[in-house]
Amino acid sequence: MNGAHDIGGRPCDEPIGMTEGDSGVFEHEWHARALAVTLAAGMLGKWNLDASRYARECLSEDEHRSLSYYEIWMAALSDLLVRSGLVGKSELSDPNSTEESPLRASAAKADQITDILDRGSPTAREIAETPKFRVGQPVRACGDHRNRFAEGGHTRLPSYVQGRVGRICRVGQAHILPDSNAHFQGERPEYVYSVQFPMSELWQNDAEHEADGVILDLWESYLEPA
Repeated sequence: MNGAHDIGGRPCDEPIGMTEGDSGVFEHEWHARALAVTLAAGMLGKWNLDASRYARECLSEDEHRSLSYYEIWMAALSDLLVRSGLVGKSELSDPNSTEESPLRASAAKADQITDILDRGSPTAREIAETPKFRVGQPVRACGDHRNRFAEGGHTRLPSYVQGRVGRICRVGQAHILPDSNAHFQGERPEYVYSVQFPMSELWQNDAEHEADGVILDLWESYLEPA
C-alpha cells in the first residue's frame, strides 16, 4: 500500500463522518445495491477478490478524494467490467440499455448470497509448511515493501507500519497471497499473523498511549525477525 488509498497514519484535519442513531448496516439503500452488484459480478469468474481491491486502488487520487466509499466501489467495478469485455462503455453510459451479457446466468442471485457468505473465507488454504513465527515473537514489518510480482502492484502491508517492530499475538491460517493473486500470478498461500504494534512505535511522542497498540493481520512474507 503506497497509493492515494493508503491514508492510515497520515495527518488529516477532516472530521470522521459519523451517523447518529441506528440506521442499519447501510446508510443509503443504494449502498446495499452497490455491494450486491459487486458480489454478483464477482461470481462471473473474470477476476478475483484481490484484483477487485487493486482496481479500487488504481483509481486516481482525485477520484479517491472526491468519491464516497461506495462510489469508489462502483467506479472500480465499471473499470473491471469494461476491461474484462463484459460490457462496453456505451452500455454503462446509457441507463436505458436493454442489452444483456451472455454471462448473466452465471451471476450470483439474491437468494444465493446468504449461503455464499456463510461459507466463510474463500481465501483460506491448507499448506504443508509450518509457521515461521510463533506467538510472542518480536517481528519487523518489511521496510519499503514492494510487490515482487508486479511493479507498483497490490499489497496489503500499510505504509505506516513498514519498518516498524511489533509482536506476534496470533498465528492464523494460511491464506492466498494478495500480492500474487491480484495479478493472476498464482495463489501462493502463506500463513497470516496478527501482529500488535505499540502506538509509540508507530507515531512519535505518543508515550501517553504506551499501553495501547494497533493489531494488523499480515502475511508471512511481509515480516522478518526483529
